[in-house]
Amino acid sequence: MKAVILTAGEGTRMRPLTVTKPKTMLQVGGKPILQYNVESLRDAGIKDITMVVGYREEIIKDHFIDGTHLNVNINYVTQEERLGTAHAIGSTRGAVEGSFIVLNGDIIVDPILIKDLIKKYQADNARSVLVLTEVDDPSSFGVVELDEDRITNIIEKPKPGEAPSNLINAGIYLFDNQIFDAIDQTEKSQRGEYEITDSLLIQMKNDEKVLGLRSKNNWIDIGRPWELLDVNEHFLKDLKTDIQGELEEGVIIHGPVFIGKNTIIRSGTYIMGPVYIGEDCDIGPNTLLRKYTSLGNNVSAGNAVEIKNSIIMDHTNVNHLTYVGDSIIGSKCNIAAGTNIANLRFDDGNVKIRVKGDRIDSGRRKMGVVFGDGVKTGINSSFNPGVKIGVNSRIGAGAIVSKDLESNKVLIPLQEHHIITNKDKN
Repeated sequence: MKAVILTAGEGTRMRPLTVTKPKTMLQVGGKPILQYNVESLRDAGIKDITMVVGYREEIIKDHFIDGTHLNVNINYVTQEERLGTAHAIGSTRGAVEGSFIVLNGDIIVDPILIKDLIKKYQADNARSVLVLTEVDDPSSFGVVELDEDRITNIIEKPKPGEAPSNLINAGIYLFDNQIFDAIDQTEKSQRGEYEITDSLLIQMKNDEKVLGLRSKNNWIDIGRPWELLDVNEHFLKDLKTDIQGELEEGVIIHGPVFIGKNTIIRSGTYIMGPVYIGEDCDIGPNTLLRKYTSLGNNVSAGNAVEIKNSIIMDHTNVNHLTYVGDSIIGSKCNIAAGTNIANLRFDDGNVKIRVKGDRIDSGRRKMGVVFGDGVKTGINSSFNPGVKIGVNSRIGAGAIVSKDLESNKVLIPLQEHHIITNKDKN
């Protein structure tokens, strides 16, 4: 059995985080999203993996190379144009033979589900098997009609109240080589893409056995920025203490922590695990790291910094007297001294974040900011909950930021000074 991971897209709903890297290479719990899937496939007994790459593919290839360091064999197929899932899977023709699993790269899958999928496929002599999951509102998904476990129809994004069930396609499949014949017959959809669900409908029309496997919530879909915090928390819950760096005298640790090689934790630092700290970091003195914080490699956090439930990516500096709460901070950022990031609205309501032009309820009562790579804040700057700052943008000293800022912009607060002499004062 082989596997195909679809990871050619950018992930536009994750901007500005994905302006500089594919969504599947965003880190949670110290690893790229994509690596969790590679390890799950390996742990389920699948060693031969084909990655369909495209957007900023060099970042994926530089990280995974041929997969040897993860005890798998990885090869790559480039999808030159992103024309839908059927087009992506079709691009692997010749790279895979026989039966193969297909995963969307931004869905983290438990090895148990992969084993169950293989078992279902083999036991029932199926042509194709889809993983299904139940949702409250299926109107934004591909909804299936079932006759026992046999799928008889797939309806894309039915109107509210018109869905035949609450079971949706989870984006995890098991095919054999005959799927390529169905892909050859697939026409472009209304949105101009070749959809794998249309290919499956062709198989159903030909009375091929297309089955559904109901999942038991052992997979995670990541689509929007705040969901990175949810997934980060999910993986850090199982963190085991492993201290490879240096702890100065006076460091206090409660709960599990991972501290990478060549990292120094300076005196007076207080860590409330689970917390992940990568390699070559410099933390403290007198820094407070609270639960579910994940720091990448080469991160520094200075004197009297507090970081809570946040993801700080590689090569970012968080300077003294700064507070970062419930936030996602990209790589190579510089968070200046005295920066304050608010994570709670005055009215205690859920924080809203703009995604592809629409303000979306994050479902989170506490949510800070999302910074792209290369953001620099000025001293004593402040940010309201839910603000997004684009790649390489600069924030002037003393600014109070309540709106999103696009990439490569400079925000400077206007000031008015009134100067009086001591004589006028008298």
